[in-house]
Amino acid sequence: MELTPEKDYVLKSIQNNDIHFIRFWFTDVLGFLKSFAVTQSEVMGAFEEGMGFDGSSIEGFSRIQESDMLAFPDASTFQALPWRPKENGVARMFCDIRTPDGDPFEGDPRHALKRTLKKAADMGFTLNVGPELEFFYFADSDTTVPLDNGGYFDLTPLDLASDIRRDTVLSLENMGIPVEYSHHEVAPSQHEIDLRYDDALSMADAVMTYRLVVKEVAMKHGAYATFMPKPISTENGSGMHVHQSLFTGAGENAFFDAADPQGYNLSAVAKQYIAGVLKYAPEFTAITNQFVNSYKRLVPGYEAPVYITWARRNRSALVRVPLYKPGKELATRIEVRSPDPSCNPYLAFAVMLGAGLAGIEEGLELPVEFASNVYALSPEERAEQGIRMLPSNLGEAIDLFEGSQLMRKVLGEHIHSYFVRNKRAEWADYSAYVTDWERARYLSVL
Repeated sequence: MELTPEKDYVLKSIQNNDIHFIRFWFTDVLGFLKSFAVTQSEVMGAFEEGMGFDGSSIEGFSRIQESDMLAFPDASTFQALPWRPKENGVARMFCDIRTPDGDPFEGDPRHALKRTLKKAADMGFTLNVGPELEFFYFADSDTTVPLDNGGYFDLTPLDLASDIRRDTVLSLENMGIPVEYSHHEVAPSQHEIDLRYDDALSMADAVMTYRLVVKEVAMKHGAYATFMPKPISTENGSGMHVHQSLFTGAGENAFFDAADPQGYNLSAVAKQYIAGVLKYAPEFTAITNQFVNSYKRLVPGYEAPVYITWARRNRSALVRVPLYKPGKELATRIEVRSPDPSCNPYLAFAVMLGAGLAGIEEGLELPVEFASNVYALSPEERAEQGIRMLPSNLGEAIDLFEGSQLMRKVLGEHIHSYFVRNKRAEWADYSAYVTDWERARYLSVL
């Protein structure tokens, strides 16, 4: 087997750093991280022939009669796990999943993103993304007792939450994941760590790593971290705002145009991309907001977008064009504000990119910027101005997703059909469940 420089680096790093176990990481369709470990002696063979596993035990992968799968490690994703002992250490590599015939497996979310990125490349673009993930620290996994009572950007006295966030940032950077910002968010014990932008595939891998690191470090400190979108009904939920831009093969920002006649510094490509995101947002919301609880966050009054508009300064808009560095080419980007941090990042990046590319292909026209507060309008006024809403619950979102030809095309029949079945079952379970709120409201009076 001919060793690439990346594979040679992995083998030498294993030898030089006393790495004994290598965890092979991949996700199921819902974005839950899956893993099995191999010893250092198996890595060479895994690069060449993959490592077999039972795909029928993974959500959304395959039926029992088609269960054999192969995991091929991506050498470029090799990193030691800093929370594991250095002696007989542990590292990880993300994997691409293939069938025994050697073909990419259609149910692999990483492959779905790669396929959409290939479409972008064929159109002359690469996608860069920079997500902002919010999360809560609680005392344990059974309660919502906060570790602090800070607010947005508060510099709280040294406490457990500050220590956890510091150690998390250091762990991420030890794993080669650059951090751009970290700060306290608006709700008590809510925090945000923003990753520096990168290509979409690397960033999806980084998001999966980020979520595990946040939880591992919190556990080490005797606390619990959660990416549940809305754990406290009276507080803001946690979002994952996704900054994104297309770059050309020459390294130029395809979203930037200093000669924009409208004065936005946005190119025609950027305007069409935004228009595509706005048009198809109701159809991809089931992916970017995939759980029943996701829709408890997408309600008026808690800073999460509900109405399908775009703006520059208005943070109630679904799509925002940040103005931190006006006129600077590399900084020109859009921010999609509806996704939450519980989504599968591979699928979320794929569907947003797919929607934007569809806008370019269809030559969509950018709607008028809505700079004022859309919540101040009456339903009749919003209807007059053609302002649509995101789905209000998972049931509505799945109806729109199931009927979307674009989502079926972007994700492939395998993932699309499985996702619909899984989420229909979740919605049915929730719809039949009697909550504490209902008992408190009705039991004593009806």
